[in-house]
Amino acid sequence: MSPPTPGQGALGPAVERFDRWVDGALEPLRGHPMCDAVFTTASRLGEFSLIWHLANVGRGITGAGRLQQVPILAALIGAESLVVNQGIKRLFRRTRPTVSGDDRFELRTPTTSSFPSGHASAAAFAATVLTGWDGRRSAPLWWTLAGTVAVSRAYVRIHHGSDVVAGLATGGALGALGRRFLRARRLM
Repeated sequence: MSPPTPGQGALGPAVERFDRWVDGALEPLRGHPMCDAVFTTASRLGEFSLIWHLANVGRGITGAGRLQQVPILAALIGAESLVVNQGIKRLFRRTRPTVSGDDRFELRTPTTSSFPSGHASAAAFAATVLTGWDGRRSAPLWWTLAGTVAVSRAYVRIHHGSDVVAGLATGGALGALGRRFLRARRLM
C-alpha cells in the first residue's frame, strides 16, 4: 500500500468536505497584504508557543503578583506541547494539506502529524489558563490572539480546518485540566 498523498484526508468524507469548505473560504483572503501579514506573523509567533511565552513574560513584569505565574505557565505550556506533539499526534499521523505549506508564504516546515494542530491546541490552552488568571474581562484579548494563531495554520495551508478545530478542542480541554490543577494547588 502506498503512502497517502499530501492533503489526503483519513477522517471521512464529512471531514474532507469541511476541510474543503474552510480552504475555499480562506482562499479569497490569501494574497491580500494585510491578511497575509497578520496570518503569517501569527503562524510564525505560534512556533514553539513563542507568542504565549512572550505574553506570559509580559504579564509577569507588568502586573503586580503575576511574576510567580511566569514559570508555572511556562511549565504548563511545555507539558501541553509534550502531550499533543509527542502523544496525541502520534495516534493519528494525518498528512498535511500541503507538504510545506502554501508556496506564497515562507514558513518552517513541520515534522509532526497534521492532526490536531499544535498551534491551535497551545493557543486554546494558553487562552483558557490566562483567562482563568485574569478574569472574564480578559477573554476577548486572549481568545482573539488564540483564534488568530489557530486560523493562521489553515490560512497558510499547514493544517486542514478540521485539524484546527480539533486543536482548539484539545487545548481547551487540557486548559480546563490545567485550571483544575492550579485551583487544587491554590495557584488560581
